[in-house]
Amino acid sequence: MRFLIALLAIAGIIDSSLALRIHYQDPSAAPPCAVTETWDCGAVNHSRFASFPPTSFDETGKHVHVPVALFGIIGYALIAGLALGNKLWWTLQAAEIGFGFAAFLSYMEAYVLEKWCIYCVWSQGIITAILLCTIVALVLQHRAKQRLATAVAP
Repeated sequence: MRFLIALLAIAGIIDSSLALRIHYQDPSAAPPCAVTETWDCGAVNHSRFASFPPTSFDETGKHVHVPVALFGIIGYALIAGLALGNKLWWTLQAAEIGFGFAAFLSYMEAYVLEKWCIYCVWSQGIITAILLCTIVALVLQHRAKQRLATAVAP
């Protein structure tokens, strides 16, 4: 199961890298996922919420802003490393943080920007799958330990 989690995390790294590419792309160039008025990666990835901390409307750009997609890349890499290191409890903690972060970004897309990015939606699906797989892996690990303990006990 930990290899599946790591594979999903690698898919998340690829997905976040594609979103980061859109973030640095010229806003006048049509992104590959500007499908409709509602589904527009360019509008989402060039919004003031695409960086942390969010930019204000009157900001001159003198501050350092980290693209949100970069947090995704780092987070997915951390999850992959923890899963491959068989640190499932820590993988769960990282997945919970990632899920909360992605859920907040989905909220921002739905109710503030009123536009969706296909890469962000895929990322929400990937982190949800990672979270569920990690929970299942921990439950299975716990049951195996219980079976082993009862088998050893006289």
